[in-house]
Parts: sequence; C-alpha cells; structure tokens
Amino acid sequence: MMENFKNIIRKTILYENHVRLGAKIINYSGFYMPLQYSSSLTEHMYVRNHAGIFDVSHMGKFILKGKHSVDLIQYLTTNDLSKIKIGQAQYTCLINDKGGIIDDLVIYKISEKKFLLIVNAVNIEKNKKWINDHIKKYEYFDTKLIDTSLEYSLLAIQGPLSLYYTQKLTNIPLNKISFYHFEIGEFSGVKDVLISRTGYTGSKGIEIYVSNKNAEKIWNDILEVNKDKIIPCGIASRNSLRLEMGYRLYGQDISEEITPIEANLSWVIKFEKEFIAKKILQKQKKEGNYKRFISFLVEEKNKIPRQGHLLIDEKDTTIGYVTSGVYSPVLKKSIGLGYFLINHKKINSAFLFIRKKKVPIKTVKLPFIRTKS
Repeated sequence: MMENFKNIIRKTILYENHVRLGAKIINYSGFYMPLQYSSSLTEHMYVRNHAGIFDVSHMGKFILKGKHSVDLIQYLTTNDLSKIKIGQAQYTCLINDKGGIIDDLVIYKISEKKFLLIVNAVNIEKNKKWINDHIKKYEYFDTKLIDTSLEYSLLAIQGPLSLYYTQKLTNIPLNKISFYHFEIGEFSGVKDVLISRTGYTGSKGIEIYVSNKNAEKIWNDILEVNKDKIIPCGIASRNSLRLEMGYRLYGQDISEEITPIEANLSWVIKFEKEFIAKKILQKQKKEGNYKRFISFLVEEKNKIPRQGHLLIDEKDTTIGYVTSGVYSPVLKKSIGLGYFLINHKKINSAFLFIRKKKVPIKTVKLPFIRTKS
C-alpha cells in the first residue's frame, strides 16, 4: 500500500547540518525544521543587532512560464504584475472566487514570460491545483507551472550587518540591490544563484534561491567565513521577528475565510485591473461591514496572547479573537495580532481574556518596532 503523501514529514537538504549544530527539531508545515539552536531570545536579538541565517527551504517554489503566464497571475492575484520589471519582486495574494486568501506569496519576474513564485509550504499542493485548474479552464496550454519545491533550497540571511558579511562571498554589489529586487549571479563559487533583497524579519537582509546540490556549500561557507558573526537561527525566532513587524502568517492571521481587506492588506489590491472576485472585494470595501485586523500591546507583564484567545469588552462581550502572539524581546512586552468582529472605531476599550482573567490591551499601528535597516 502506498504511504499517504499528507502524512510524510520531509527533511530539507540541510537537515543533517541542523542536527550537527545542535538544533532542536520539530515538525513544521510537514517538514523537520530547526526550532532553535541556542535560544529563541538570543537568535532574535542577534538578527536585530547583527546577522543570522535561516533555512527556509520548506517554502514552495514554482516556476510559471509561457505566453499567458502574466494573464494568469493577473487574474488569480490581487496585486498588479504589470507594475514590476525584470529583476523585481512583488508581494501579493492568491485569492479564491469569494475573495478569501488562498495564499500570500512573493513573485519574482525572471523574464517577460517566466516567473518564480515563493509560496507557503502548507499550501504547495493546494496552490498547484488551483493554478493548474485555471490553466486548463482558460486553455493556456502554452503556459506551464513547474513545481521545483524539492529541487531547490531557500536561505535567508537577515540582520543589519547581513549584507556586509555576505558580500565577502560574491562580486555582486549587494548594497546596490534595491528592496524587493534581485540579481542572478555567482555566490560562493556557485553560478546562477538568485539573490534577493527580501525577507520575513523586517531587518535588512537577502534571500538566496539555490539548487539543493549547492545549498550545503553555501550554508557552510556563510557560517565559516563569518564565524561568530552570523549565527544559525530557527523558526521560533523567525516567528517573533515577523510578529514585531506585524507580518501575517498563513493559517493563523490569514486564511481562505479572510479577505485581503479584512487582513488590512488592501495595499496589495489593485482595483484598476481585472481579477477574480474583484466585484466581491469592491462591495466589501464600499459597505465596510467586515471584521477588522488589529495589532495590540498587552498592558500586563507575563501575559502572552496565543492563537484562539478571545478579546472582550468592559461588559465581558466577545468582540474578537487573537491569531498570533508572542513576547517581544525588543519591546520587552507581549504583542499580538487578531481581529475585531465589529468596527474597531466603535470600541472604547478591549481586554485579552486569558486564564479567566481580563487583561487590558492597547491597539497600535504596525510595525511594533523600527529596525536597523
């Protein structure tokens, strides 16, 4: 009997490296991933002040190419692909026919008819089916989606000194690569490496897209050339880093039941173009009757909001819920993301309901912190 694909826990090509470095390994999005090497607090602050390297090879990596690749992306996503040039990347949302977020992703424009799509690991199969179904529906038979997720690795070097340290391994002037732009060239003696000025931490950094056969060499070279200057970091610190910036995490802060408008991602919706569920999102925005994404500080110490915690008002009425929460090492306070079920402008005060106790929260604008970038 064939093993159920959904129950397979995969390893990135760098798995043994993580084990040798003493990482605590957990199952994350169907992959054995490093949770932390030393401590999440140490790794978090090192990225904020120096530089850290993350293995994020669990992320999905698609190549979409062909005559109708632009038409397909334009229709299935909310941002406007026509606004970017070759060598540029774009953050966007892949949505369903009701306007819900199938996934949030970054699209890299390799050429006029070839794109790299970096998607969330948990959504690889779902995204692939959705895109392929529309290729068939519109008979774009000259356009192909190629899943390279298990053939390529993705490394993220993040922190205010990350470009300075990694510059030793390439002749490409990293400081001249603008934010959300990329270059393809030689890195650590490996040719045809995609080096992108992107990341999920809010600190300055690059992400490196490379074939699996060369991933270990680049990982080791970065650490060896920069001994005690760049440290390996796990997904625990990656989570706290992204939360300080208010970046959404799929499956917690956004899902197919939440639209980009509800998630306060209206800036990636370009209504001047045609796309799936455009009329639904226009109506939602016009009527204003939807739950509201919020970011908040917890007023009391040692009270960390977690996914599923309720938000209540002074009368103990449920007015919302938490989607993500963590202790911020920079602010030395607990922070959280979530949703109010009604218009937040009408709410005078709100509380986190935790351990049968009402804890005051203060809604604030994102990001929670300003980084050294």
